[in-house]
Amino acid sequence: MTQRKPTHRRTLLLTAVTTTLGVGLFLAGGLALSPWSAAPSTPASPAAAGGPATGGDPLATDITGLQRHLRGAPQDAVALSTLGLDYVEQAKSTADPSYYPKAEAVLTRSLAIQKKDNFTALGGMAALEAARHRFAQALDWAQRAVAVNPYNSSLYGTLADACTQLGRYSEAAEAVQRMVDLRPGSPSLSRASYVAELRGDIPTARADMQRALQDAGGPADQAFAHYYLGELAFNSGDRATELAQARAGLRVAPSSTSLLQARAKAEAALGNTGAAIADFTRAVQRVPQPEYILQLGELYQSLGRTKEAEQQYEVFRAEQRLFAANGVTLDSDAALFEADHGNPRRALAIAREGIRSRPFLESHDALAWALHINGQDREALAESGRALSQGMRNALFHYHRGLIEKALGDRAAARDDLTEALTINPHFSPLYAPKARAALAALKDPA
Repeated sequence: MTQRKPTHRRTLLLTAVTTTLGVGLFLAGGLALSPWSAAPSTPASPAAAGGPATGGDPLATDITGLQRHLRGAPQDAVALSTLGLDYVEQAKSTADPSYYPKAEAVLTRSLAIQKKDNFTALGGMAALEAARHRFAQALDWAQRAVAVNPYNSSLYGTLADACTQLGRYSEAAEAVQRMVDLRPGSPSLSRASYVAELRGDIPTARADMQRALQDAGGPADQAFAHYYLGELAFNSGDRATELAQARAGLRVAPSSTSLLQARAKAEAALGNTGAAIADFTRAVQRVPQPEYILQLGELYQSLGRTKEAEQQYEVFRAEQRLFAANGVTLDSDAALFEADHGNPRRALAIAREGIRSRPFLESHDALAWALHINGQDREALAESGRALSQGMRNALFHYHRGLIEKALGDRAAARDDLTEALTINPHFSPLYAPKARAALAALKDPA
């Protein structure tokens, strides 16, 4: 259970705001939270279209209503673009990448019907490409959308997200500030929190996320803020606060899978492995996010339950194949998995490709680790330096750097980085934190 998402997910969030930070849900979420102006003909829900709700799932309900509406009005460009955005979000919330081709199809139709000033579809394409980890394309679409509508805060969110993942951190910060200026609220304050986190300013990151919680417009926004307040705490070694925030979020959003995963992570770090396995298993059964699957597998491995770990790793591999088949570019998560549990040469190939499409801090760390696993430690050290160049406090990055320095024979530097990893978060991973402690103890012995 590594700290792979600095909160990557934000790879997981901002779906509603929901998503690493991780990266796709975070990238799509502002669009969902801050609806753009729609044409009067576009239904807001199936009820508006004369149909029933769909199982209590608001997103599925919206998709059903839009599909019904479009059967009667197939040339409604705004409805098509809104449906495309919903498909992107549904892919994230269900971990089903088959929604991405559907999203591309309806967004392309929308742009063909309304060729001029169609900023909703342009923003939808930006969200789609970001979700598929095609960040250069996402940036191009976002810039085109902002050029059409420079007063829409959500568009600056997609612009900021693309700039962040492309390593253009000052441009990302400027876009986030513009977003805050236009509309201070959960989506913009959450991104401001992430800007601060990336530069290692945890007090500001926490304060901005607390403001996002205070400004939350509903249970989904509250759940998102609780999730990331917990992540900020956990990534600083505070297991109890992570657990408390997960529980608080689940009280307002009992069906949140991301908060269930957060609770599991805190339980594992607190030594309650039975509860952690149960919660991780429920999270994976609800939404087979590769991150959740890998965390469960590594928890099993840390407990010596090798067969069960391997079962999860096989599921992870299958999920990665499914994502790749639907146009998602594999990068840091896949590279780290192959480096730690699979094929070192494949890890390096994925990491090198990932750095080209997503030159973000995580990608530099993944490339550093893949290079180390392949015995290329000088180059690995340089990449590790790039991963830490913004000042981000990340235990996994320092753990990797410490072992790279150890391999190069720099015992003093290795001791410093391993100590830093365990100082930042002594429980950053049930599998690798013990290895960090063991390596540090060996380095303290006389050479």
